[in-house]
Amino acid sequence: MEFDKIWDKYGIWIAMGFMMLMMFSYSVPWLRQGVGQGIDTAFSPIVDGLGIPFFILIVILSGFTGLYSSIIQKYTIDYEKMTESQERMKEFQTEYREAQLSQDEKKIKKMDAKKDRVMKEQLEMSQQQFKPMAYILVISVPIFFWLLFRLANVTSTITLPYYGTHNLHDPIIWVIPAWILWYMICSITLSQVIRKSLNIGGL
Repeated sequence: MEFDKIWDKYGIWIAMGFMMLMMFSYSVPWLRQGVGQGIDTAFSPIVDGLGIPFFILIVILSGFTGLYSSIIQKYTIDYEKMTESQERMKEFQTEYREAQLSQDEKKIKKMDAKKDRVMKEQLEMSQQQFKPMAYILVISVPIFFWLLFRLANVTSTITLPYYGTHNLHDPIIWVIPAWILWYMICSITLSQVIRKSLNIGGL
C-alpha cells in the first residue's frame, strides 16, 4: 500500500530512472557480457543440444517476451478505466474546441476549471502505463544481453521479407542489423496474437 502511494507521487520519475539505468547497463561491456555469459551457461546445453538456429531462438524468445509482457500489463493496468479516461479526454477536447470557436467565455471558464481534473486523470493513467515497464525490463534486458553474447559466435544468414537474404550482423535499416529487425517483426506479430488471446487492450 505504501509502495502504491509512492508510485502515485513519483511513478514516472522512478520508471524513467530505471529505464536510464537499464540503458546505462548496456554501455558497460563487462556487465553486458557477464550477464549474457551467465545465462548462456544455464541455457546453452538446451539450445545447442536441440540444435536450435539463432533465428528460431529469436522467435522463441520474442514469443516469451510478448507473453510475460502481456501478462504483466494485464494485471498492472486497468484497461477499462484507461478507455473511459481516454473517452472523457476526447469529449473534453471536443467541447473545449467548440467553446473556443464559438467564443463562449462562460463555457471556456467552466472548461478551464474542469481542465485540471482531466489532466490529473491523464497523468495517473500515464503513471499506470509506466508501472509495468520496470518489471518487463528486468527480464527483457538480460534476454537481450544473452542474444548479444550468442551473436558474437554466430555467422549464419536470414531471409527477411522484402529484404532478401542477409548475414545476421548486416545493417538493414540505417544501422539496425538484420537480427534486431527480425526480433522486432517477431515480437510485434506474436505480441498482437498473445494480447488478442488474453483480451488485453492496446497501450
